[in-house]
Amino acid sequence: MEHFVVSARKYRPQTFKDVVGQSAITNTLTNAIENNHLAQALLFTGPRGVGKTSCARILAKMINSDGNETGDEDYAFNIFELDAASNNSVDDIRNLTDQVRIPPQVGKYKVYIIDEVHMLSQAAFNAFLKTLEEPPKHCIFILATTEKHKIIPTILSRCQIFDFKRITVKDAKEYLKYIAKEQGITAEDDALHIIAQKADGAMRDALSIFDRVVSFSGKELTRQSVTENLNVLDYETYFESTDYILENKIPELLILFNKTLAKGFDGHHYIAGLASHFRDLLVCKNPSTIELLEVGDDTKTKYVEQAQKASQDFLIKGINLANECDLKYKSSKNQRLLVELTLMQLASITFDGEKKNSSRFIIPPSYFKKIGITPVKVTKPKKEPEAIQTVEKEPVKVNPELQKFVEPPKPKIVLEKGIASDNKRTSGLSLKSIRAKKEHQIKQLEVVVDEENLPRDAFNQDELVTVWNQFVDQIEKEGNYNLASILSIDTPTLAEDGYTIQLTFPNPTNKVEVERNSFDLMSYLRKHLNNYDVTLDITINEALNTKYAYTPIEKYEKLKEKNPNLELLRKTFDLDL
Repeated sequence: MEHFVVSARKYRPQTFKDVVGQSAITNTLTNAIENNHLAQALLFTGPRGVGKTSCARILAKMINSDGNETGDEDYAFNIFELDAASNNSVDDIRNLTDQVRIPPQVGKYKVYIIDEVHMLSQAAFNAFLKTLEEPPKHCIFILATTEKHKIIPTILSRCQIFDFKRITVKDAKEYLKYIAKEQGITAEDDALHIIAQKADGAMRDALSIFDRVVSFSGKELTRQSVTENLNVLDYETYFESTDYILENKIPELLILFNKTLAKGFDGHHYIAGLASHFRDLLVCKNPSTIELLEVGDDTKTKYVEQAQKASQDFLIKGINLANECDLKYKSSKNQRLLVELTLMQLASITFDGEKKNSSRFIIPPSYFKKIGITPVKVTKPKKEPEAIQTVEKEPVKVNPELQKFVEPPKPKIVLEKGIASDNKRTSGLSLKSIRAKKEHQIKQLEVVVDEENLPRDAFNQDELVTVWNQFVDQIEKEGNYNLASILSIDTPTLAEDGYTIQLTFPNPTNKVEVERNSFDLMSYLRKHLNNYDVTLDITINEALNTKYAYTPIEKYEKLKEKNPNLELLRKTFDLDL
């Protein structure tokens, strides 16, 4: 079997012209060599797979060439590649400085390429400083790293720094198209675009993915085979999902999401991709921003067509909903339900305008649009006052025995200022209505019900305690154990004025809790004591805290005060708490 060479090695750039996406750096190095302005120490930094080591090798060959060498001359004796990850000690740097003094056997320069230089130890960096600052004339250092921030500033200040950028999707796709042509492979434009996107700016990763996909699909690369092999969601899934959302087809949308999960994709991947799809549609709404869309030409046409169906407001709301789902996904207990609820909300966005505008019509406007009739708004006619005909009637005689069964007139309720008395209706779910209901409930204590006829029967301490205990029992049955225990802390006492109820609590928290529930409490007391002058006076006495036993020792001390024989029992049998 013939030895296989991966594309990343087979198509490694041999000249600066072959380097993809780094024209600014390659032009700078070429001009520096031609004008003899090359620094003694260079630092190549940037993400993985963008051509740092390849440019270092090309540079090493160019500075040693004089035009008379053969095409396969690589100056192996002049180029020294060191891996700083495995040669990171002080002794390794000392061996390097000893070799630097020896001039080259062939060519003009000895080039030392130190890869992953950020892996050197602190002591090795310090031992390397002097040699890096003043190397011999025949020596050039090229340092390469993916993490420039880990290199000490004294090293950075001695180097000429070149920042390599990520390779764009467009450049990576063009280079993959060139390699496919060299290997006689037929590849769809969208298939190469997906590979370039998956590589995330690294050309080496793109070539590795290319080899993997070619092994899977052979000499023909299609978009379907690439998406199947790379386990990425196809564009068609998001186009179909968006069509269902725009047409408000919630069942079909949920079925499509279930099929996506059955293929092995998780909901987080799906909803994040849907948000990106909405962003791409929003980009296509304006011709000046279409260039921001990084897709193939065929797919770009589909994006433009679907962008015309979706409104800008819908896309902005859709991006917000999908983004909220993305943020909540990891912390959600039921992640699938979260995504499905988001999809149902997305499919319901276009209903909002019809619901709000059709509230005054018996039949929704969409029905009339289908049959070509313009709906007319129905208004309620104003009632004209009718003439009232008065008829004189004889007075009705009431039997005195039956008069006590006649229902007395209902007391007139006078509302205070601040409580709405108009007939305007508000939604029960709006913040304004909730706030108004809360204020009304708070002010119900202050409603005056014909003050002159309110009952003010006298009551004594025993009656007060009885009614008080009845209220405590009632709320305890309803499950409000916290308030019941607070109201049981102190026995209410009746003041000398005959209507003020005095309470003492050990801390302010108890007072706040009672005041928060004072409406139900006071209504119960006033009704059952038949006295509407009853008021509540709560005081705080922190010394009461000592009266209550919470720990086992405190409880034992309380019991010992009641029965001193407990201490004798404990000592006799040597008991422990």
